Amino acid sequence: MANKPSIPKGMRDFSQQEMAERNYIFDTIKSVFRTFGYAQIDTPAMESLSTLLGKYGEEGDKLLFRVMNSGEKAAQAPEKGLRYDLTVPFARYVVQHQNEISFPFKRFQIQPVWRADRPQKGRYREFYQCDVDVIGSKSQLNELELVQIVDKVFSKLDIRVALKINNRKVLTGLAEICGAPDKVVDITVAIDKLDKIGLDAVKAEIAEKGLSPEAISVVEQILALSGSVSEKLAAMRKLMDGGSASGVVSSTGLAGLDELEELFGLIDAAGVSVSVDLDLSLARGLNYYTGAIFEVKALDWQIGSISGGGRYDNLTGIFGLPDMSGVGISFGADRIYDVLKGLDKFPADLRSTTTMLFANMGGDEVRYVLPIAAALRSEGVSVEIYPESTKLKKQFDYADRKAIPFLSITGADEAAAGTVQIKNLSSGEQKSFGKEDLEGIIAFLGLGFC
Repeated sequence: MANKPSIPKGMRDFSQQEMAERNYIFDTIKSVFRTFGYAQIDTPAMESLSTLLGKYGEEGDKLLFRVMNSGEKAAQAPEKGLRYDLTVPFARYVVQHQNEISFPFKRFQIQPVWRADRPQKGRYREFYQCDVDVIGSKSQLNELELVQIVDKVFSKLDIRVALKINNRKVLTGLAEICGAPDKVVDITVAIDKLDKIGLDAVKAEIAEKGLSPEAISVVEQILALSGSVSEKLAAMRKLMDGGSASGVVSSTGLAGLDELEELFGLIDAAGVSVSVDLDLSLARGLNYYTGAIFEVKALDWQIGSISGGGRYDNLTGIFGLPDMSGVGISFGADRIYDVLKGLDKFPADLRSTTTMLFANMGGDEVRYVLPIAAALRSEGVSVEIYPESTKLKKQFDYADRKAIPFLSITGADEAAAGTVQIKNLSSGEQKSFGKEDLEGIIAFLGLGFC
């Protein structure tokens, strides 16, 4: 007995309808990226394992899909892995092609990535990322552009979101004023879980890592800060400038606050409409972030972050090109899809890829409509001719199942008169056109004439 067809857990097939909806997301995101001057590149699904290892932290390394046999002889085959994200391959690309590109280099990528994670709602082993990065500039105008891109993308998709911003230098400063600069990773990993596990569990976790009660009190004080962005920045500046219980001054933390103050000033000047706030618990798990960090969450649908990113100063240095600062943000297409589906926000006209179906009324009639169909296609109209001459009900049912909005029943009488009969299947309106009247036909179909 043949095995039942299946796919690995965490992987998915996509139907024609789902692909139409996914392409709507990709096309919307691409259109926004391009308006800010970003151009597309692609990198291979498989990278050398040395490119990937050590860039995502210990947990990230565990989630890498390793390719054990890629066709070479075992002794000659270097270890490889499926890409975990698009940012590290992008850094490798920049270093490898540095003599062919102009800096600052603005690129976007929309490709699948793979993680050997436990599949669950909103979390897949294969999923698409839509990344936009600029590298070769330290200007905070780049961070502002990413905020504006978030604003534009989710406005076009009609998803209400909140954008949270923090700075990794501030988190480093937090560890310093706690008197535990060597515990910055432990602190950031713990506070990044604040929304999920609550303050008491965060305090317990960092206590287990060896932080003193006094240090935990400083962390609690910072996480409890509220008010406007300027009020939180002022309170943080006081603590970083020797005002904490430890009396330690953190120059790194103060530098991060300077960057945040500049960025929020630019955001105010740009007049973005998206909700933007300073979230001092935001840490982002990836080790390569060094400055501003971003996270976006949907307001009307319960799911994890749907976009995130940050500033990285040292990523290309790992590959031999130091002092090449970059910043980027990634849009999680699969989670965005789940939000749009859950909120029923996909446009209704995505249901069909075909605008008009010519009914098959027989051999002579088909030969008559063939050049008309070809002329419409040359004008960008999606047209089908039903392949068999069969009962009209069957052809109507086909149009209904595919949500084709227009049907042409052009028979012998119309052919003799040199006309085309078209029916709007939604309104019931029916109209006759001369076979040469492409402009009139296209207008009736609700499309613009090229």
